Amino acid sequence: MAELVRTPAARFEGLPGYDYDAEYVSVGEPEMAYVDEGEGSETFLCLHGEPTYSFLYRKMVPTLAEHGRVVAPDFVGFGRSEKYTDEDAYSFDAHYDWLVAFLEELDLDGLTLVCQDWGGILGLAAAAHHPERFDRIVAMNTGIPDGTQEMPDVWHEFREAVETAETLDVARLVESGCTSELSDDVLDAYSAPFHTEAVKASVRTWPGMVPLSPDDEGADVMRATRERLADWEEPAFVLFSDSDPIMRSNRDPLRGFFPTAADQPDVWVEGAGHFLQEDAGETVAEHVVAFVDRT
Repeated sequence: MAELVRTPAARFEGLPGYDYDAEYVSVGEPEMAYVDEGEGSETFLCLHGEPTYSFLYRKMVPTLAEHGRVVAPDFVGFGRSEKYTDEDAYSFDAHYDWLVAFLEELDLDGLTLVCQDWGGILGLAAAAHHPERFDRIVAMNTGIPDGTQEMPDVWHEFREAVETAETLDVARLVESGCTSELSDDVLDAYSAPFHTEAVKASVRTWPGMVPLSPDDEGADVMRATRERLADWEEPAFVLFSDSDPIMRSNRDPLRGFFPTAADQPDVWVEGAGHFLQEDAGETVAEHVVAFVDRT
């Protein structure tokens, strides 16, 4: 049985802007950590991607928490969640099943999904397959890869670098996806979850799980996701940053894909990179709140 490890809590003490206690819930064998702030009739489900965790949403949580409950989980293998040291313990289906179990264990509904990168891939799949739990979607710098899409060269370069690096510098991976210069304490915060090289198995494996062929694992889930979301009747807001070389080209097709996306303002978050929550979190949060108010 693959070993499960929890990063020492001391590594998360004193992180800038991230004075949030971790809650834990079992999603099968592993436990997922999550931030749970605010209260009210609105619930914002904030899902991160590679190689970040709920710390990425720290600039957005205060604004969102003024308007409702904010639930920001760390996917298994990331943040304060438990981590496998064996790369074979991770798969597309495992990550998807863990997210669905998370929703079920917390019995979350009435959700406004706020998702980016892998948080978008998995979150949009969850919304498509469990629409009774979701009221709105905010899709940011993400896509719905079913194995028929073309991935840009910069993505292939990123995947190769992550999979082959002898030592992974997770903080520098995040910084490379930002337009802003990150301070040392913020870089340290992105490195904090990974106290050994072995627990970076999650980071090393996630890029390779993007379906590149219709026969790849996960492609069937994403095909079904595309089919179901093509008939999505609830509000959808496609909010991308203008300086993301990996995902920028996905924006217009995704905005055209959701039947209700054209009902929302045609806006870009200016001057922000792939991690728009890091580069412009306060602005992004204001856009999300305005979207909820409109709908």
